[in-house]
Amino acid sequence: MSDDGMEVGDTYDYEEPEHIEYDAALSPGAGDGEDNIIVSGDVPEGKQRTGKAAVANEVRITTPYMTKYERARVLGTRALQISMNAPVLVPVEGETDPLEIALKELAAKKIPLVIRRYLPDNSFEDWKVEELIVQE
Repeated sequence: MSDDGMEVGDTYDYEEPEHIEYDAALSPGAGDGEDNIIVSGDVPEGKQRTGKAAVANEVRITTPYMTKYERARVLGTRALQISMNAPVLVPVEGETDPLEIALKELAAKKIPLVIRRYLPDNSFEDWKVEELIVQE
């Protein structure tokens, strides 16, 4: 007899879960808009995941080029979403690798994410992925 009181050959009682409907409100990018923000750089102390005390800049001062670190984070985040059955925004043409699909979406500027860059003065800038210049 094992620690859980079962003997060899015994089976667990297993119930099939009820069918779960897809809810568009729970999809990436839906709701208040905070789900699709990727934080880039150092986050000011105490501002992780809240962003309440930081102030958005009216005029952008950072470069319009996507850094290699932002690119890696965007591709990883989008590939994870695709692997979890998020809608694909470009024709896949038989492609099954989520990272390759994410690369196609980045090349087509179709990734629905926002990069938040925190600045030393406790402000931040939000850049949509489609606004940034990507160097390959």
